[in-house]
Amino acid sequence: MADFQTEQEAFWAGEFGDQYIGRNPSAKEMGARLALFAKIIARTFEVESAIELGANIGNNLKVMHQLFPSMELSAIEINEKAVDELRQWGKARVFHDSLLDFKPDRQYDLSFVSGVLIHINPDKLPKLYDLLHQSSRRYVCVIEYYNPSPVEVPYRGHSGKLFKRDFAGEILRRFSDLRLLDYGFVYHGDENFPLDDLTWFLLEKK
Repeated sequence: MADFQTEQEAFWAGEFGDQYIGRNPSAKEMGARLALFAKIIARTFEVESAIELGANIGNNLKVMHQLFPSMELSAIEINEKAVDELRQWGKARVFHDSLLDFKPDRQYDLSFVSGVLIHINPDKLPKLYDLLHQSSRRYVCVIEYYNPSPVEVPYRGHSGKLFKRDFAGEILRRFSDLRLLDYGFVYHGDENFPLDDLTWFLLEKK
């Protein structure tokens, strides 16, 4: 892997990223992820392949596989230990690379990102937007913390590691061939399917 372009890449590829993968989700959280992706995929048509940007150990891909066992799944992940777990799972093609360096060799019916854009250096976001767009044949999904204007938030005692903004809005303004297909919010206090106050946006190429 090439030298990192940003401190955020080194942060997630290093010791903090190693510790993060040890936070295994509960069965309730995995159920909430399953419910979320079922709702999102229900708004699509004929999605037979998908790639996740920043997949970590593949929790999202695992619920996608539960929903559609025949779907062709791919993942890009910067942390070596997470990559090892993904490869041991064996249900996805895994690229061990930084999202800022990755060059897609094909398009997928769906490209998506979940809880990753918030950790990207804001100056590099256009490269991530381009990657999401280039990797998609039809659908792009963004699942992140939302804020109407850019703001930095302290993250587990670290500064410069979590940023909120209107990611989907910026993507829509960047690419004229995308339209907003659907969106929603998952509340941490939901009694059945709680997740961490995530807002999701499903975009479609016209």
